[in-house]
Amino acid sequence: MVTALLSNDDLSQARALLQACGLRYEPPFDDLVGVIESGRLVAVGARDGRVLKMLAVTPELPGDALLGEVLDALVDLGLQEGFDSCLVFAAPELTASFQALGCNLLAASAQSALLEYGDGLRHYLARHQRLVTPGDHGAVVATCNPFTFGHRHLIEQAAACVEQLYLFVVRRERSLFPFEHRFRMAREGTCDLPNVTLLDTCCYAVSSAGFPTYYLKEGDPGGAVQMELDLLLFASRIAPHFRIGRRFVGSPPPSPGTARYHAAMHRILPAFGIGVTELERVGAGGAASSAAGVRERLARGEAEGLATLVPESTRQFLLSREGRRVWDRADRG
Repeated sequence: MVTALLSNDDLSQARALLQACGLRYEPPFDDLVGVIESGRLVAVGARDGRVLKMLAVTPELPGDALLGEVLDALVDLGLQEGFDSCLVFAAPELTASFQALGCNLLAASAQSALLEYGDGLRHYLARHQRLVTPGDHGAVVATCNPFTFGHRHLIEQAAACVEQLYLFVVRRERSLFPFEHRFRMAREGTCDLPNVTLLDTCCYAVSSAGFPTYYLKEGDPGGAVQMELDLLLFASRIAPHFRIGRRFVGSPPPSPGTARYHAAMHRILPAFGIGVTELERVGAGGAASSAAGVRERLARGEAEGLATLVPESTRQFLLSREGRRVWDRADRG
């Protein structure tokens, strides 16, 4: 029987079991559950939002039945929290085991596999089927935290190169501005571009905020694995559905992390028939305009001068009572 692991002894046993399986204990998590037999923890698993992680069964016992019990319990807890599907990140050699338990493989690399329990991706694609049209399509994937002239310039240039441009706004809740605010700013900042369609990435952009590394060997480049899975998922499942043949990015990259992501894009996407086009990242008057720079200005309480960094629709939101509540809270925090 699966039970919640709450006591200090439970946590110690969970750590020991994971270590015996060559895995790491990796908080945070919303739920930690396990199977205890004769006072000994023999199976464990955790849920962090819709991500299931730290799934392990003691090496001395047959694993699939116990793993299935833990998986079912965590999925039920996720359903109670409103998640229609759950994601599992695991070592590639465990892919078959999770598939046997009802998980669908979404993407796989040499170091990691991403699976889903439930039909979330199928439902996501079906929900947006009406937006798919014939023609030459491209994509921009952005956080828009907040939406700046840099975003606007990139999207405007990209839209001029294709018949239809999909702007995927990343649903990453650890951004300064909540997703609903970022999506609103992007929508208002591009509403005059007739061939730009906004989409929510839902959970199908593998962000560093939600990527677990508990199963990677010590010293493995978790960030590199996350980037690779994200791009493989986009290239193999998202892009074909929306008939996307080009992905546009801003140049030069604003950070070393973004530069590594761009390099991975150039390495992975062409193999799937998706071209990568770098466009100059500029803002008003030809000056660079970054979301990080806007956030820094807001954190210092310097709202003046925003008109040179962000479109008027973004500026109005940032100076509204709703917008101020977000960056005032960040300033105090």
